[in-house]
Amino acid sequence: MGGPRRMSSALLLPFALLSLPRADTTNATIYREELESSLRLVHAVATGATGALCVTQRYGRLLAPLHAARWDSARARADLAANLLHQLGLETAEILMAVSQGLVLGASPAERAVGARALALRSDGVVNSAVAWERYGTADPVAVVSPQLEKPPDPEYPWYVSAHNSDTLRSSKFMPSPPGATMEGWWTYPYYSCEAKRWLLSYTVPVATIRGLKGVVSLDIDISNLEINQCEDAEDGNDNQIYSFHGTHKCPNETTYCEYKPNREVGVRHSGWARGMYNCRCRPGYYSTNHPEGFNGSLVEVAYQEYEKNRLENWNEPYECLKCQPGCETCRGPEPCLATYNWPFRISLLVISVSCAVMTVCLTIYTRHHRRVKVFRVASPVFLSITLLGCAIMYMEMAAIFPVLDRYSCIATKWTRHMGFCITYTALLMKTWRVSLTYRVKSAHKLKLTDKQLLQWMAPILLIMLVYLGTWTLSSPPDAEVITDNRGLKFKQCTYNWWDHSLAIGEILFLLWGVRVCYRVRHAESLYNEARLISIAIYNIFTVNSLMIAFHLLILPRAGPDIKYLLGFIRTQLSTSTTVLLVFLPKVVRVARGTGDTWDSRSRARGLPAASSLNGVGLVPDEPPDLYQENEELKEEVQKLAAQIEFMKIVQMEMHNRHLRPRPGGYFTANTTGAGAPQSPMHQKTVSIAQDNTEWAGPV
Repeated sequence: MGGPRRMSSALLLPFALLSLPRADTTNATIYREELESSLRLVHAVATGATGALCVTQRYGRLLAPLHAARWDSARARADLAANLLHQLGLETAEILMAVSQGLVLGASPAERAVGARALALRSDGVVNSAVAWERYGTADPVAVVSPQLEKPPDPEYPWYVSAHNSDTLRSSKFMPSPPGATMEGWWTYPYYSCEAKRWLLSYTVPVATIRGLKGVVSLDIDISNLEINQCEDAEDGNDNQIYSFHGTHKCPNETTYCEYKPNREVGVRHSGWARGMYNCRCRPGYYSTNHPEGFNGSLVEVAYQEYEKNRLENWNEPYECLKCQPGCETCRGPEPCLATYNWPFRISLLVISVSCAVMTVCLTIYTRHHRRVKVFRVASPVFLSITLLGCAIMYMEMAAIFPVLDRYSCIATKWTRHMGFCITYTALLMKTWRVSLTYRVKSAHKLKLTDKQLLQWMAPILLIMLVYLGTWTLSSPPDAEVITDNRGLKFKQCTYNWWDHSLAIGEILFLLWGVRVCYRVRHAESLYNEARLISIAIYNIFTVNSLMIAFHLLILPRAGPDIKYLLGFIRTQLSTSTTVLLVFLPKVVRVARGTGDTWDSRSRARGLPAASSLNGVGLVPDEPPDLYQENEELKEEVQKLAAQIEFMKIVQMEMHNRHLRPRPGGYFTANTTGAGAPQSPMHQKTVSIAQDNTEWAGPV
């Protein structure tokens, strides 16, 4: 019959202390010593070292209470037998024999009842009559030698207490009754019988005095099938263990934990009755090189026993596990689990990047200071400053990814990388787009797009990026995740999810549009060749980003943190530094040489007017405009248009007048397409107009 669910050993300790045969039942130290004494007895029985025990005495008692509720049916039958004897009387030996034999025969196999006895005692404690039965295995019970008649029972019997010593038969031999239990007798503590060679538990019921005789009914239960689990109590519903021994293992709790080894894994004489049936396994984060599977509990118990005898210091040091390297959840040796950071190397790259950012800020101040110099003025100082601001932000990405990454550094990484990219290359592409629009104009009128107009186009692009990054940060902020390199060492890297992928796709499309714009202005001529330099910068950032993606995903997917930091540095220098050098170095060199206010000689050679640039920004002339020259240019243009109109009128009149017959070989003859035939004025004029259009194709 199954007992109640086992409570934890910590909760059962106060209840177990009630069983101590001491005046001070709260002394946990004494209780611990008694448990250790019981474990030594268990070890002696398990190893066959019972000579000293069985020579001097017949029983070895454990001061370790257990749950007896599983044998409630056997207890009830013993209570019933005592009531029958009280009603029928204790004078007749046949009644004692029938009652005691019935206790053994009526037991179920699960009860494992192996013995019973009934005694009739006189008032002076002398045995008047006694009957005892024992059963081995599944055989029928046999009568055994009962306590001798005409003598008091041996006080050594675990199931008997003399009435002269205790009027209530309650002594230290019996376990305390569970709270709320209604029993007429008491359960003994577990004990080992040298005669039966097994562990027993007895239930004793007194029979009240009737006609001058007192009675005792006792039932023995074989508990050799129980187990001694010295580990902490596990909530696994196993009631086949003696709860008193829970937590009595000797594993060093700081570095190891106790793992119970079921009795089938240990070859002992009495199944689960053995000391040290556990392994001391290393806790997560600790390791043992010589004992990776744990320390044998039997050896640990022997070492503890030697410690008790000799009071040795650091007795458990050989059974301690060593702490794993930082970052290791589990390990099997002293090998590191975290990737190491080459801080001098990283600091050197960071110093270079920060220096570049500082130089970019200085270049912004330099550009602002020389904004009236022609080489800067034709390039729009406002957009040059915006470009430098974006480059400085992109340089600061190296500072964001410098430390061991966490959520805040990952957020800073995303903002510096993408916001800097958007500011820098939006400003450059706005200038290139203006060149493209100017270059495509096919009339004599100038197309002017001012900086203010371009800023109005640029603002929505920056606003979209701000909203995207802000939404990303607030709703699902990027965090650092632990990954491993090609050696299995762990380090942190910012997570990549659909937020990153969506933004990467948008930036690729933006660069593709920029490449298209640059391709359309590849033949355009601009002052100081700026349009071509910006186009090279756009091609460069597109190529660098593509190569870095290939390196990260295909060539070095499991690179260590220092390699990834180096790749980030290379990408920043190849993209940002190259852009700064292409756009600003020629201007700074011209200013340093003193030619910043000198017009580009190649542009003058191609006939570009000094009053306007192909960047679309009108220059403030150095002197008042020559109105006469402008009027002459307009007159010349009008005369060309008038000549074209007059020619078209003549052609239309001659071609559609049927009264005029073309002369053979003339301009309007139908079949004059031979190689040597003269060409018509229409054809010549068309060629002339095409040449004129080619000459004036550039934006003005």
